[in-house]
Parts: sequence; structure tokens; C-alpha cells
Amino acid sequence: MAIDHERLRSDIEANARHGAIETDTGRGRTVLTGSDADKHVRERFIDRLEDAGLDHRIDRVGNIVGRWVPEGASEETPPVALGSHLDSVPSGGIFDGPLGVYSALEAVRSIQESDETPSRPLEVVCFTEEEGSQFGIGTLGSRVMTGRMSVESALELTNDGGETLEQRLERIGFAGTGDIDPATWHAWFEVHVEQDTRLESAGVPIGTVDSISGITNCAVTVTGEANHAGATSMDERRDALVAAAEFVVDVERIAEEIAAEHPSAVATVGRHDVEPNVRNIVPGGVTMQMDIRATESDVIDTLVDRYADRLDRLERRRPVETSIDRYRDTPPIGLSERCIDAINRGADRQGVDSMDLYSAAIHDTANVSTVTDAGMLFAPSRDGISHSPQEWTEWEDCATSAGVLAAAALEVT
Repeated sequence: MAIDHERLRSDIEANARHGAIETDTGRGRTVLTGSDADKHVRERFIDRLEDAGLDHRIDRVGNIVGRWVPEGASEETPPVALGSHLDSVPSGGIFDGPLGVYSALEAVRSIQESDETPSRPLEVVCFTEEEGSQFGIGTLGSRVMTGRMSVESALELTNDGGETLEQRLERIGFAGTGDIDPATWHAWFEVHVEQDTRLESAGVPIGTVDSISGITNCAVTVTGEANHAGATSMDERRDALVAAAEFVVDVERIAEEIAAEHPSAVATVGRHDVEPNVRNIVPGGVTMQMDIRATESDVIDTLVDRYADRLDRLERRRPVETSIDRYRDTPPIGLSERCIDAINRGADRQGVDSMDLYSAAIHDTANVSTVTDAGMLFAPSRDGISHSPQEWTEWEDCATSAGVLAAAALEVT
């Protein structure tokens, strides 16, 4: 499948000009849902859909779907859908999301310009609020589209400024009508930057994602006693922060042990709230937020159990009380074998190497996979950097991923 390298690059670079930020190195952008930059990237995307002869529709939470019905294909035949998102984290990079959206559009354009005759419609999708930077819930658009969150609940979400999603979408003119049901898609594919170094280290241009890590969140509390930092002798202290610090070291050590046999296992204590958090008072309480991930549910269970055991031991060693609350679980996901095979056959068809990988990050594909066959392919990330102006994927690798995407789509049409 012949990809127009310059056209794809031009699309991604033109998209990057909206929300562009000043940076000493790299290229960064901030595109938050409902912002002026979001309005502009959406408008440009629709212009590019129309330039390629695709009709488009917008649902009630601002998801955009472009549609091309090839000559001879029936409007009623379930389509193959391709896409990703155009929003970003604050001061993010130019490839995370836009590579997936514009690779999808370029895949459709390349098929239009070829001698191929797909028997199904092809759709190009841009999901709303994938990053969760405005409303605190990642993959929001695909959550709603797949029925994991109601439209009403989504529209009522508020950002830090007190604005609702509905108000933000109305402000930029992207509060659509109706719903889009991905369960009617014959298959779904998403291109994304890897956000790791595995492809770069192996010198392989395409990663075929076979699974997506599950995520478990836990809240851990350590309770001691706040007291005077000068008048309380060391042997009388019930310092919650010192105990919490010991636990954090245990979290790292145990995760490293488990990862030696299960490489997808990771654990992070990413937030600490210390009470009273005053310089001259012995800390009386610490609350921590944990993020635990692996591609196997039993590995996550093992990590949580080991951490609960360490807290029990901590209580026996130090004069503190502890608790752990496992308050959120997103189970690991295995992607469709049919789509995995299509990506690998597509890579063979394009004459490029591929390797199977898991995704440690959650993407819209995780939600879509709950209602239809879904596949995902990675393009290499230089030094594994993402969510940063230093995020970079070589233009040749961008074009390669678009070519494999087009070939994979044809494999299932």
C-alpha cells in the first residue's frame, strides 16, 4: 500500500500548530477539550475528511466519525473503523493521538488511490477527551460510545474552572446529536506511539499489541501521632511519614521481584498527602495513592496481597496504624486474534518487520475492545519519551505505521 509520506507529515505538522507552546527543545502543544485549540484541530480534521470525500457526524459528547463508502460496497455493511484522538496533556507532544487520527485518514486515502476494492465502508474516528486532562477521566469519548458511561453523566462533568463538558463543547460548536455505536463496527484499529523503548531497542518499526495491562488503584493510609518536632524525643515518636517512606521502598522492591518473572508488572506510589504537613510538627498521617499494573489479573492480585502484608508487618515494627483500600480495578484486556493476525499480515504485505507487544497504558482501544474486535499497532518512540515536547517518532516510521494500518484494514474488509 503506497503512503503519501509528505501528505501525512503535513497533516501532523499542521495539526501541531494549534495549541503550540514555546519550548527550548522539541515540539510541544496543549490541546484541552473545549479550548480554542481543540476547536481548531477539530475544524481542520473535518476539512481534511471532506477533502478526502468522507461524510462526517458528531455525537453528543463530541466524538467525530468520518465515513467513506467504496464503490460497490453497501451502506448497510458493518464498517471497519480506524482512529485515535486529537486532545493532549498540558505541554504534550505532537504525535500522541494525532498520529493515530491522521494515519487512519491517510490509510483511507491510500486505499482510495489504489486498485483495491474494499467490500465495507471505512470510518475514521476522533475520540473526545482521551487524555482526561480537562475532566479527570481518561478515554472519556470512547467510554461513552461503548456504554461504559452515560452521555448525561459525561456532559455533567466539570473541570477545575467549574465548566461542564456540555458547556465546553457548546462553546466550540462541537456538541453533536445522536449516538454512535461501535458495536456495529466490523473491526477497529488504532495506531499509537509506543511510549516505551522496546521497538527502538529491537530496531523493529511496528509493534502489534496483543494485550493491554490492567490497572488497580489503592489508597493506603498510615496513621501515627502529630507532635512537636523539638520536644518529642526520637524514641517517643509515632512518625507516619517515616513509616510511609519505608512502605514506598517496599513497593518498589516487591514490584521488581515480581517483574523479574512477569515483566509487565509495575507499581507506583504517585501521590502522598501528609498531615499536618508543617515543618516543625512530626507527621501524624499520610495518605498515598497507588497505581499497580500488569497484563495478568493474578499478578496484580499478588502485588496487592504482598503490599497488604507489608503494611501488617509495618504495624508490628512501628507504632502506627495502616489500611489499604483497593478502590478501582480495570482488568487486563486481550485484543482480538483476528485483528492481531490482520496487523501481522499487513506488516508482511508491506514488507516490514513487526513484533508482539503489550500496552502498559490505557487507550481508547481498551474500551472499544469490549464491544467489537479491536487491534492496535505501535510506532517507535525515540528514547521512549511521551507526554512531553521531546516526544518524537521518525516521519518514516509514521508512514510505515499508516501503510500497515491500511493493509490491516484491507485484511478484514
